[in-house]
Amino acid sequence: MAETAKPKKRWGDRKDAKLLRHEDALHFIMGVIYPNRPDNEAYISERIDLTAINAYLEKKNVPDIDFKYTFFHLIVAALVKTVTLRPKLNRFFVNGNYYQRDKVTTAFVVKKEFSDSSEEKMAFLEAKPADTLETLHNAIRNIVRATRSGKQNTTDDSMDLFNRLPRWLAKALLHFVMFLDKHGWVPDSLIADDPNYSTVFISNLGSIRLKCGYHHLANWGTASIFVIIGEKKWTPVYNKDGFVKMTETLDLGLTVDERIADGYYYAKSIRLLKYLLEHPEELEKPLSEEVSYE
Repeated sequence: MAETAKPKKRWGDRKDAKLLRHEDALHFIMGVIYPNRPDNEAYISERIDLTAINAYLEKKNVPDIDFKYTFFHLIVAALVKTVTLRPKLNRFFVNGNYYQRDKVTTAFVVKKEFSDSSEEKMAFLEAKPADTLETLHNAIRNIVRATRSGKQNTTDDSMDLFNRLPRWLAKALLHFVMFLDKHGWVPDSLIADDPNYSTVFISNLGSIRLKCGYHHLANWGTASIFVIIGEKKWTPVYNKDGFVKMTETLDLGLTVDERIADGYYYAKSIRLLKYLLEHPEELEKPLSEEVSYE
């Protein structure tokens, strides 16, 4: 079957996104008077009941499985499904302009081993509409194994190159690259695997036993959403009759660019994300398949 032709780029489009030419007045004005992404940060904190996730993982992780499913894999799948179904989350502002990304991507850091001296490597994952939890799990497995085997990605190679140059020359080149970044002209060889160019940048602090917290956005790149995953913990939960029980929970912290969507859109998107995590079977369906959650 022939591949579907990609939409033609128009003047003003970026190589990774389409220029939104008919945004409302509020978005146009905010993009000009608040040009920096950190100036537009909004922080959202959400607590997830892990009861359904724990039961689901117990079912999925059969004795002979070679790469176990974890709550991290479910969170990644839930995030990219939420973005797929709520496409305004896949937008960004750069240089006073408003763009819609061509792809849904997520990125995270992989440590080779849990030690003070261990290196960190960048991992970048593209999610397609037909993907499911299983295909995403397999993709993450391949990325993690390649990273821990010593294979570097293009972004790591580029950073190493800058680090080998004299300081004055490296700084001058970096300022030039930042100019290119502002206009969407940075060569792919420098940013193909850069997590700052992803839809969602994820930091799994729970894996190193840290609590959930806030993380800033950056002007470099295009990432409009940064997600912190906190450490699992036991939390007292009250039911409608006032009785309390201890429940294992996990906190998510999302720092978002408030220019890409309004509060109602964000609120509805967070409800979808939470529903997917509390009903993980929904993640076995294609990312593009709609979910009834309200």
